Amino acid sequence: MIPRALAVALAVLLAAGCDRLPGRPQPGSRPLRPSQVADFATLYAANCAGCHGDERRPGAAVALADPVYLAFADDATLRAVTSGGVPGTAMPAFARSAGGSLTDAQIGILVDGMRTRWGRPEALGGVRPPPYSTQSGDAISGARSYATHCASCHGPTGSGGARGGSVVDGSYLGLVSDQSLRTAVVVGRPALGMPDWRGDGARAPMSDADIADVVAWLAAQRPEFPGQPYPARTVKRGRDDG
Repeated sequence: MIPRALAVALAVLLAAGCDRLPGRPQPGSRPLRPSQVADFATLYAANCAGCHGDERRPGAAVALADPVYLAFADDATLRAVTSGGVPGTAMPAFARSAGGSLTDAQIGILVDGMRTRWGRPEALGGVRPPPYSTQSGDAISGARSYATHCASCHGPTGSGGARGGSVVDGSYLGLVSDQSLRTAVVVGRPALGMPDWRGDGARAPMSDADIADVVAWLAAQRPEFPGQPYPARTVKRGRDDG
């Protein structure tokens, strides 16, 4: 009969030897569980880049790899939006506590990584951006501010111009929140040639009131029921239909 101590030692040796069997993955090559991923580039590519793009290519949504945006949105805002999403828009919640797939630690890695890689306060030349959120503006005043600061690109009615697309399309306005509109006006879309709130230098930058009023004017164009209606159905009448 094998002594107990010897049996235990043999079991340990056999278990260690199993890790060296042909075809068995080594510890360094074993895949991580999704909740264990802690690499910023991997997390960003899997969860953010599809909509927001990266430093090489723009996405459909506001660019996160933009120092102006990162000066506009603080860490608490970035964490809140990433965790809880933006209700009523295409931005989902990513935190597990809100039904998403990311842990709080992974959301922290994303926020810290964006700030470390792309946040450059000196890019604004010492100018502070407008506040992230503010009180609602006035749509009537917004029409005048729009004519001054936006119409040269997006057309006099907002339906599109020589240098910019429509900003009053019902489907577009149905996909974005008022805060998303404010973010677009303040931060711009540099990859698409749209300047931030400071403009192209041809006129004075937009004031806080200008920004709030333009957002109110844009929001007033949002249809109650966004999207195109279904075409009317044509019913063919047969011989027995009367």
